[in-house]
Amino acid sequence: MMTSTGHDSDAPEPHDDAVPGDGAVGRAAFSALLEDSPEDLYENAPCGYLSTLLDGQIAKVNATLLGWLGYRREELVGRRSFSDLLTMGGRLYHETHFAPLLKMQGQIGGVALELRAADGRRLPVLVTSVIKTSGDGQPQLVRTTIFDATDRRAYEQELLRARREAEQERRRLQELVTTLQASLLPPSLPQVPGLRTATLYHIASRDEVSGDFYDLFQISRDRWAFFLGDVCGKGAGAASVTSLIRYTLRAAAAYDGDPLSMLTTLNTALFREYRSEDPRYCTVIVGVLTPDGDGFTVALASGGHPPALLLGADGEVAFRQTRGGMLVGMLADAVFTTTSVRLGPGDTLLLYTDGLTEAHAPASGTGDGRYGEEALHAFATGLGPTTAEGAITALAEVLRGFGDGLTDDAAVLALSVPAAEISPSGKGRL
Repeated sequence: MMTSTGHDSDAPEPHDDAVPGDGAVGRAAFSALLEDSPEDLYENAPCGYLSTLLDGQIAKVNATLLGWLGYRREELVGRRSFSDLLTMGGRLYHETHFAPLLKMQGQIGGVALELRAADGRRLPVLVTSVIKTSGDGQPQLVRTTIFDATDRRAYEQELLRARREAEQERRRLQELVTTLQASLLPPSLPQVPGLRTATLYHIASRDEVSGDFYDLFQISRDRWAFFLGDVCGKGAGAASVTSLIRYTLRAAAAYDGDPLSMLTTLNTALFREYRSEDPRYCTVIVGVLTPDGDGFTVALASGGHPPALLLGADGEVAFRQTRGGMLVGMLADAVFTTTSVRLGPGDTLLLYTDGLTEAHAPASGTGDGRYGEEALHAFATGLGPTTAEGAITALAEVLRGFGDGLTDDAAVLALSVPAAEISPSGKGRL
């Protein structure tokens, strides 16, 4: 029994890729559509083709390139050279670079040039040329393939525009960082009677606010306070902590000019303000200068900071150790250490952040490549008796010598009592 469906049940189902037409004739017609002639492929290729004689005269050109440039075939073949189609800059490059390299190498590819159309338009292109040789290796003509690079040029211009905008944004960021950094440091140190001061400040990156800080200020008629430290981290977060530290220490010094009390007050402020998932802390050394005859007595307190370095008038160099002092702001009941220094005529006191001693020196005295306290001590010993200015000038040379090894910010504060026997250069005795 059969059911009528309008089709023979034994007939094959049609396929989506069936050849149009009927039988062998249809298949042949369809195949003919797929087989363009070599000449048609040449003329209407998606790129421009050009053949020139060895002197550059155009011998053959395809319809694609003629359409791009707006020329008739008879206007170019036998009448123009390839370089005639280039812009002035492209022609100069072709004559001085492209053509000589092609002659030496036999081929050259992917060179960006600009063609000038009949109506004056500029067409960015990528050019590849090959020298065709005869059977005996003699050059016969030059075959050139030309790709339209308009989209690529637009993409490159967009990248260039984005790069310029990024550079402008970076300059604005650097200006903002510079302005913010300047607001966190004293514009200049005040003059302290009987004392010479000098500072050195190096920022590892112009794109981030440094966490190093220092200050010197008067707290009574004849007493002066100073501090130098390093905040954990960089950027806006470090800037806010640095601002809090500076004003807290100044206020604490005005209330109670004892270095240990100043650090205790600062620790309480930092711990209360930043005891969260993002704690903030710092290392800092605080000092108070009190006149003492022909010099000063310096009371120091340190919270986790590298020791001060005393360069004596007699040439002796010694660290004023303050080991045991804890990081400021880390614990509610942090313990800090104190020491006292006599700063007499010809003596220089040097305070610094660890960006100096942790720099990777080209020829350091430590196994891990860091400059280290030993290298700093040896360097200071070589200075002999010096001045604040002399020490800072010499250390600036050291920092420059680190080059890329100086990856962290570094701040240095130098205090010295003038002595008649110290030379103006700050190095050695008169």
